[in-house]
Amino acid sequence: MTSVTGADRDRRRLTAGIKRTLRDLRNQLSILNRQVGGRLELRDVDLDCLDVISRHAPISPSALARQAGLHPATLTGILDRLERAGWIVRDRHPSDRRAVTLRPVTDRGAEIFGLYAGMNASLDQICAGYDEEQLRLIADFLDRANTAGRDAATRLAEGD
Repeated sequence: MTSVTGADRDRRRLTAGIKRTLRDLRNQLSILNRQVGGRLELRDVDLDCLDVISRHAPISPSALARQAGLHPATLTGILDRLERAGWIVRDRHPSDRRAVTLRPVTDRGAEIFGLYAGMNASLDQICAGYDEEQLRLIADFLDRANTAGRDAATRLAEGD
């Protein structure tokens, strides 16, 4: 029988606290995104897709569907709304009219950036309180947590 030490209990408590804080952060970012989406008259899923398009453009609709975890049929309506509202452009391939890539309308990016300016400024202040080695550790943790979330979502989508 293995005995649980005080250090083990402290580590479990700290790990549980990190998980709780990540859930709280997810909730706060969700609230912020809803506020931004409301100001821009975008649904949450539209804002999510616009973010992926902005970061990975030019991107195909099928690649966007994979990255956003959406069914291609659902994506069609989202892309129609984003295009009508002037957020994205669908570019047809010159030799294959069926092939389409998506890109953001760059002039509109400032609208979104302005709404996130307060959060970005706060994050800059927070990061300024850490040295480079600590920032590398935090970045590594967040990258690994992001990968774990993506892997869990993939497993759920595949029915595991």
